[in-house]
Amino acid sequence: MQVVFIAFILIYAVVIHEVAHGWVAYLRGDPTAAQLGRLTLNPIPHIDPIGTLLVPGFLLYMRYVYGGGFLFGWAKPVPVNPYRLRNPKRDMMLIGAAGPLSNMLMALVLAGLAQSPLAEPGTMAYTVLFYGVLLNLVLASFNLIPVPPLDGSKIVMGLLSRELAIKYEGLERYGMILFVILIVSGVARYVIGPPVILGLYLLGFGDVLL
Repeated sequence: MQVVFIAFILIYAVVIHEVAHGWVAYLRGDPTAAQLGRLTLNPIPHIDPIGTLLVPGFLLYMRYVYGGGFLFGWAKPVPVNPYRLRNPKRDMMLIGAAGPLSNMLMALVLAGLAQSPLAEPGTMAYTVLFYGVLLNLVLASFNLIPVPPLDGSKIVMGLLSRELAIKYEGLERYGMILFVILIVSGVARYVIGPPVILGLYLLGFGDVLL
């Protein structure tokens, strides 16, 4: 049951992440995601067969069998049409930042619940909430890595000149290769590890890390 609850939090962490992108795009003038029914917390329209089902399912199995590891996943990206935005360069930065910020907010809410009388340390509720915080911090930190097409690249792109931004965006064609290299080489772990640990400390989980 503990693993099921953690998986439920993971699904909604990636769903809310994508809805946040679409909602900010809508506020900035692009209704594409809304018109396609993607501004919903119903997970079905957001399901990516690999990122939402296969990868988390495999990691769940590994966790059940070996009792370790972590959960990770992603949802189908919401479509954004930059030509419909009021200020494409600035608005794409805001849209990119919205996803990680939504995960940080979820981590804050779950941390508050974990430190309330509803969850005592050592109980299943506390453990589930802790992993919920951890998952959201991992998602936020990983997505802020400035490698296209991750959200961090959208923020960096908005700070570059038009010429440099076009060249930088061209790296997106190698995005999957770079993504695999980051994971397999262990670089991603060292990049996202420090901010995740810092986040856990700031949210009151320093004792869990000791």
